[in-house]
Amino acid sequence: MLEKMKWTREPADYKVEQGRIEVVTQPNTDLWQRTYYHFRNDNAPVLQMETEEKYFSFIVRTDFSDSHHRFDQCGVVMYLDSDNWLKGSVEYENEEFAHLGSVVTNHGYSDWATTQIPSDTKIMWYRFSRREDDYCIECSADGVRFSQMRICHMWEGTGAIRFGIYACSPEDSSFKAVFSDMQLTECAWKAHDGQKPDEEIG
Repeated sequence: MLEKMKWTREPADYKVEQGRIEVVTQPNTDLWQRTYYHFRNDNAPVLQMETEEKYFSFIVRTDFSDSHHRFDQCGVVMYLDSDNWLKGSVEYENEEFAHLGSVVTNHGYSDWATTQIPSDTKIMWYRFSRREDDYCIECSADGVRFSQMRICHMWEGTGAIRFGIYACSPEDSSFKAVFSDMQLTECAWKAHDGQKPDEEIG
C-alpha cells in the first residue's frame, strides 16, 4: 500500500524501505486548530492514501523510542484539509508519563481527549476504521488486542478521504519516528448491536 501513499507535506529527513517508514521530525511542527490555545498549527508531515471505500480498517505500528521532549508525537491521521482532520498518537510529556490521546478537528476547531500512560511506553499500534462518515480510532500494545480510544463524526468525511500517518515535534525538538506493519482490512469496527437507528424505530 506504500506505493499508493503520497506526502501532504514531505519531511526534510525520511526513509522508506521494505514496508518501513522512518521520519525524523523537525522542530516546531504540529497539527492544532484554535481551541483553548487560540493558535493554529498546520505544518506536520503527513503521508496518506486516498479512498472512497466506505467500510475499512487501517492498522499501523508506531515506534517512538527516540521521543524525549514535551509533545513529541507520531501516529495515525486522517487529514482532509487544515480545518478538518483527526489524529491518534502518544505524546511524550516527561520522564513519568505520556499522553495517549486523539484529536478531532471539525470546521477549524480541535478537541483533545487523553489518558496518561507510563512514559516508558515506546511502541503503540493503531487501528483506524471507517463506517461511512463516522470513524473509530483504537490502540493496542501488541497489535492483537485493540481498545477503543474515540468514536467520532467528521462533517467533511463523506466521499473520498485521505488517511495514513504523521509525526511532529511542536516544540524545539527532533526525534525519529518509525512506522511499520501497515495493512488494510475489512472494517473491524462492526455495526452497532443494540438500539436501532431512529429511522427504523416504529
